[in-house]
Amino acid sequence: MKMDVLVVGAGFSGSVVAERLARRGLEVLLIDKRPHIGGNAYDTPDRYGVLMHPYGPHIFHTNAPRVAEYLSQFTDWRPYEHHVLAKVGEQFVPIPINIDTVNRVYDLKLTEETIQAFYDRVRQPRAQIRTSEDVVINAVGQDLYEKFFRGYTRKQWGLDPSELSASVAARIPTRTNHDDRYFTDTFQKMPLHGYTKMFGRMLDHRRIHVEVGVDFFAIQQKVRASHIVFTGPLDAYFGYCYGKLPYRSIRFEHEHLANTLRYQPVGTVNFPNDYDFTRITEFKHLTGQQHTGTSIVREYPQSEGDPYYPIPRPENELLLKKYQALAAKESKVTFVGRLGQYRYYNMDQCVGAALKTAEEIANAMVPQAALKATVKPAVSATQQARAGS
Repeated sequence: MKMDVLVVGAGFSGSVVAERLARRGLEVLLIDKRPHIGGNAYDTPDRYGVLMHPYGPHIFHTNAPRVAEYLSQFTDWRPYEHHVLAKVGEQFVPIPINIDTVNRVYDLKLTEETIQAFYDRVRQPRAQIRTSEDVVINAVGQDLYEKFFRGYTRKQWGLDPSELSASVAARIPTRTNHDDRYFTDTFQKMPLHGYTKMFGRMLDHRRIHVEVGVDFFAIQQKVRASHIVFTGPLDAYFGYCYGKLPYRSIRFEHEHLANTLRYQPVGTVNFPNDYDFTRITEFKHLTGQQHTGTSIVREYPQSEGDPYYPIPRPENELLLKKYQALAAKESKVTFVGRLGQYRYYNMDQCVGAALKTAEEIANAMVPQAALKATVKPAVSATQQARAGS
């Protein structure tokens, strides 16, 4: 096998890099060990015809115009704002915590003028914010911490919030208004025909060659590429020579409910204190699909299985630095993405990092004289049609 660039992994990071490099005139081989493109964002109809996400719900949102504009080349969009409820006792209340959450849990009548005083009264200030427990108790106190955060975190991460870096809890805000959207980004939409269709259009380029069901480590010695972009686990690339970087995995339990138009009132319901699963997502909320039945997924976090979430703890950062030192010596390999960089990235962050990475690689590999001589990048028939629509 010979090509300019081998990209390992056909998820967001790998696909974006492959598309950008192909547009710059480089021949790209994109491989993935799974039998499909799209990585964890892959979606497909289940056997009942409901479009679902096999690897859990993926809701797109971003504040980065560049990312939204880039992806809009490959998909039309469906407006969608994600709403989440949490089961606390016998109630289902909005999460992140807002005025309505507090009022319903404590049977109060707080307003935007009085909610902050409530938080100030119940919060327990921490002199230093080091852990996720510190973040939450410092903001909303012990009782709301116990009701909403501690049990969910223990299930999700297999650790108490006091054992996790502050960055985990910092992702979930506490609100002083009635906004019950899970995200507040300026761009909140879902690919109109699904993620897989979007990836297919992104990779529809004559300089991109896609092979799925291919394990990089099985073909590594046969590859002849000027550069490798690796989006798999960083520690796996180096044979786990310093030990494994810890991840949390998830077991997904999918279920179809025939003759059920709606299973739950919102896209996702969290269960911080009940059951072994953390949440239930109903896909028709996300996709807007019309169907006589509905399909849901329950998520059971676990320690073994495919790596999904890097575990942010100080000792893991120390181990990461050892692997980063090895990566820095690999002049012909670039590591990118959640697994390649061991970072808890959202999808838009993966796209942003991949765009930057692709630009750096292309600038290094494509001579400036060749760039000036390029009149027009190669564009597939599909992309030409979309550009003219």
